[in-house]
Amino acid sequence: MSVQFGKCNFDGKPVDPSDLDEVRPALAPYGPDGEGSICRGNIGILYRAFNTTKESRHETQPYTSKNGLVVTWDGRLDNREELFAQLSGELSSESTDLEIVAAAYQRWGTKAFAKLVGDWALSIWNPEDRSLILAKDFIGTRHLYYTIERDHVTWCTILKPLVVLGTTGLKLSEDYMAGWLSYFPAAHLTPYREIRAVPPSHFVLLQAGREQALKYWEFDSRQRIHHRSDQEYEEDFRSVFAESVRRRLRSITPVLAELSGGMDSSSVVCMADEVISSRQAEIPKLDTLSYYDRNEPNWDEQCYFTRVQEKRGQPGICVDLSSQDFFRLDPDETDFLPEPSSALAALEQTDSLWEKLHPERYRVRLSGIGGDEFAGGVPDPAPQLADLLVTGQFREFLRQSASWALAMKRTWFYVALNTLSRFVPDTLSGQPRVQPIPWLTPGLMKRQAPALHGYPRRTRVRGALPSFQMSMTTLDCLRRQLACCSARCNPLYEERYPFLDRSMLEFLVSIPRSQIARPGCRRFLMRRAMNGIVPEEILARRRKASVSRAPLAAIAKHANSLCGLFRNGRASSLEIVDDEAVCTAIERASHGSQIPVVSLLRTVALELWLRQLPARVHVPVKDLSAEKSLQKGGELHDIQQA
Repeated sequence: MSVQFGKCNFDGKPVDPSDLDEVRPALAPYGPDGEGSICRGNIGILYRAFNTTKESRHETQPYTSKNGLVVTWDGRLDNREELFAQLSGELSSESTDLEIVAAAYQRWGTKAFAKLVGDWALSIWNPEDRSLILAKDFIGTRHLYYTIERDHVTWCTILKPLVVLGTTGLKLSEDYMAGWLSYFPAAHLTPYREIRAVPPSHFVLLQAGREQALKYWEFDSRQRIHHRSDQEYEEDFRSVFAESVRRRLRSITPVLAELSGGMDSSSVVCMADEVISSRQAEIPKLDTLSYYDRNEPNWDEQCYFTRVQEKRGQPGICVDLSSQDFFRLDPDETDFLPEPSSALAALEQTDSLWEKLHPERYRVRLSGIGGDEFAGGVPDPAPQLADLLVTGQFREFLRQSASWALAMKRTWFYVALNTLSRFVPDTLSGQPRVQPIPWLTPGLMKRQAPALHGYPRRTRVRGALPSFQMSMTTLDCLRRQLACCSARCNPLYEERYPFLDRSMLEFLVSIPRSQIARPGCRRFLMRRAMNGIVPEEILARRRKASVSRAPLAAIAKHANSLCGLFRNGRASSLEIVDDEAVCTAIERASHGSQIPVVSLLRTVALELWLRQLPARVHVPVKDLSAEKSLQKGGELHDIQQA
């Protein structure tokens, strides 16, 4: 995952080369494979390469096209062969992803973005109309931030340079912090009001006095897939999933796949082996990384991931966390943490432990994120039952509701009401869907209700099928989660998500919901399709345990230090949390009581982050009017400034 930094003066003044010199040290750890730069007139761009594919080693960036466009690309183009065929005559067989993207933009303009399948972020400077375009892939696996100060814009794929090296002060975003404590903030927000993130599936057009964010692609709710038999759905799933995994195996170094012993990670690893054995992927080697804790009764995953290792005939990298302290409350003060997620990563040390035990360099890691949400890992009958309601299949609705009630050991009334409640606002449903966080201040809960509730969307009777609408809500949540994944350089690697492949998701949201899950049959399609590929013990296992004692044990061990952290805390001064209520929750947790553990860990990370902010960040924030103009209920609106 390469990095770029750029500055553009819309008033025509030349960019000072010292601006690029100042940011070089911050970018260098993220790009060990060389540097490229342009400082020409009113535009200055610095690029640091981190090569993961053989094509990327031949890229020269920033890239200047024949007609003067300056393109800087960070990404992996998965449909390069398809685009190469459409652009025949303009490219050679040795063309890099960057050259294909530049040619596509010259042919189709901004319409080219919808044709780019893969994980990517790019900037395009057009000297002819003096415009800058910043764009990002549909799911948001890459970061791209920008800030507008007076008559110039600065952008970067990591947040730190924009925070530390900016020329004007920054104000904190309360909306972001509220989202961080609950269901993640909207994907276009950052912790700083003046710094914005390019939203997934959008491009931002910037010119003198003009800023406009436009969506270039979205899922087609009219696209439906109907097969005659279950076997055809299984074949389709295997084909699409294999292609998704194959796309993410393009690597010049060994690939490391996370293997937790669950259905998603095991399916990724086993399908990757199938793809490699059929010689469909150019990859030096595939290894696995597993974590286990001998002291954790709810996390007995070793017997499952070792079964996958046995099937592969290869031992994986196994990290024992039983002697690992979950908390590190004294992060390195010399390293600025630009966002709360950076502070949360500093609390945990699993990556650093793996790096110490296994110094071999892996540049790509595969993750199973997205499988639970889209392949039926979380059994929820509401999407399927809501489809039956809006299509007038009332008798089938009654029958299916009864079946689900029996499988879930709930009453029919509960299942039916749960489905009907999706069509009314939360305030009227009478069913709170969000676990309350008892230490948040009443003022924050009132001011930031949408962010704290995950920007809820009411399912509509008309338009797309309810199951499609609910899938888009789930997708939005995943986009927000990825937007909060901070870039790391120690260890340095690129994260890839097979279940979040565009073609894979298009398939999963287009098939009948009854194929995803049925009463008593979680992951109905996936289990059938992966039969014979994934070991039977994993296909037949119950849902993987999601509760770990390690955080609770760490809270109990560090209870005094944690309470001390919140005495006269920064979050309290911002009227975000109640210090006494936080300490009460810590004490309750240390005595074994149930509390929202994830929210508490994020609250700790928020406090640690607030304590090390640089002087140019102004605390506290009172006026949120600028933020409200960018977002209403978590939905991005086009921004156009005179």
